Amino acid sequence: MSYTTVSKRDSNKPVLHDYHPAPARFQEDILVGLRKPQRQIPPKYFYDEVGSQLFDVICQLPEYYPTRTEIELLEKYGEEIAQCMGVNDILVEFGSGSSLKIRLLLDNLQPDAYLPIDISKAHLFKSAKILAKDYPQVAIHAICADYTHPLILPKNFKEGVKSGFFPGSSIGNFEPKEALQFLKQIALLLGKGSGLLIGVDLKKDADILNAAYNDSQGITAAFNLNLLKRINRELQGNFDLDSFKHNAFYNDSKGRVEMHLVSQKKQTVSIGEYIFEFQAGETMHTESSYKYSVDDFQKLAQAAGFYPKQVWVGEEALFSVHYLCL
Repeated sequence: MSYTTVSKRDSNKPVLHDYHPAPARFQEDILVGLRKPQRQIPPKYFYDEVGSQLFDVICQLPEYYPTRTEIELLEKYGEEIAQCMGVNDILVEFGSGSSLKIRLLLDNLQPDAYLPIDISKAHLFKSAKILAKDYPQVAIHAICADYTHPLILPKNFKEGVKSGFFPGSSIGNFEPKEALQFLKQIALLLGKGSGLLIGVDLKKDADILNAAYNDSQGITAAFNLNLLKRINRELQGNFDLDSFKHNAFYNDSKGRVEMHLVSQKKQTVSIGEYIFEFQAGETMHTESSYKYSVDDFQKLAQAAGFYPKQVWVGEEALFSVHYLCL
């Protein structure tokens, strides 16, 4: 991984580390995905500045229960979670987004340093600056990077007691084998004696799941279609957004919600010099969101080298928060 120049920290500003993936990687991932028999777009590319803003709106929708229920758990059990996690010098958050949930941990844990990691540069840096003002006692080092790839923390933070925070059930966006590999990657980054607080969405009635990913206001549809806007803008694509439609559904046999973009007609699309032919009804698979039982997720965590120490589950068993030890 190549490293860029880091701005100097003063008393009112966070330190910003910009390891944002090169545009060539975005193009390569899109071209590879669209050449597969089942066309795919990696969900990490949802999160440009507009996509991140749309996701913040999704988190407030009445149908979208994960954010609401996870925050309820963090609020209700905040002191218990802090006691479970113990003393932490360094708190590392994967996929920090707008950093709403982290405030509940910062209030209770009071770490020396907080390292948010996110691929959406503008969103990350804006949130880091706000947090730096609100938590002047915490050294904030914002890292713009693709956290799905192996990372190296800034040299000042390789030592010390660390805890990871991976909220929002983003672990469900990985295929099961990829989820195992990612958890192993986190374990290697954090090191022995550290821990991970992670949000995990639970298996539940399909009607609840389908409503959560097909909101009545069409925000999730706009979030999905924004992928095509981004490809048009950054990769010289010519997707006609009116010719594609959002579709999301719970696939019971695979235990996951799937999001697709469906071609509404036979059409030709170009991305720069590359041409793709779409048939009517053909889809691009943009996201999977796997749902777990508590036992199934803990078995996955154990296979990655973690020891499940505690789990908190909401009253309606919609969502769970796990603390895993190394």
